[in-house]
Amino acid sequence: MRRFDDEDLTTAEFRECDLSGARMVGVVMQNVEIDGLVTNLKVNGVEVMPYVEAELDRRHPVRLLIRSDEPGDLRKAWRQLRDDWATTLERVRSMPEGSEHQGVDGEWSMVETLRHLVFVHDSWFRRCVLGLTEPFTAMGLATPFVPDQEELGLDQSARPGLDEVLLVRNRQASEIEAWLAEVTPEQLSQPAPVPDDDRWPPYAKGRRVQQCLVTVLNEEREHHGFCMRDLDKLSRRGAL
Repeated sequence: MRRFDDEDLTTAEFRECDLSGARMVGVVMQNVEIDGLVTNLKVNGVEVMPYVEAELDRRHPVRLLIRSDEPGDLRKAWRQLRDDWATTLERVRSMPEGSEHQGVDGEWSMVETLRHLVFVHDSWFRRCVLGLTEPFTAMGLATPFVPDQEELGLDQSARPGLDEVLLVRNRQASEIEAWLAEVTPEQLSQPAPVPDDDRWPPYAKGRRVQQCLVTVLNEEREHHGFCMRDLDKLSRRGAL
């Protein structure tokens, strides 16, 4: 166990870190931002995550649709997510040329974010929901900790433009829409047909079809939020 005593961590950034079980005693935390998978978080003895989750549901009602086991609700969620991305695409096209390729504070650019969602679709929908074993889309962008990326079919040197990525995204969206149009509650509750191999994602086996679909929808929602956040920052910088 690592222990930090009387350390000055002002402005420190923790990225892709596992802080499970961490204890912070006598700390000063002002103007702090926490963004990630957070559960069972106590602040001054108060479990705060139920309040956080309730507020997120209030701000983003699509979260309730995503958690539903009714196909109709999942179809509504998917349409809402697609509409949100369409609005954001209109926004970025109205911004200075090249904005879609600009990252902020070390985060992915909009194009890179969309490429990551291409990878998510191949991982969690095509493999885990449909049970396909085809190579991943070459332009897909995985996080660095995903192993054997070249073997998956990913081209780490790819630098596609926005329109090129959107062609793939639209094709993938059509796959999900066609599947959602026919899926039943019984099918959603079935074990996911994850191929019996050791390819990504390794922790999908044993999940239900609905759980794998929810991963796709949550990734769409969360990364859209990240993208909006960063476009806001770019817009403010441009206004200075």
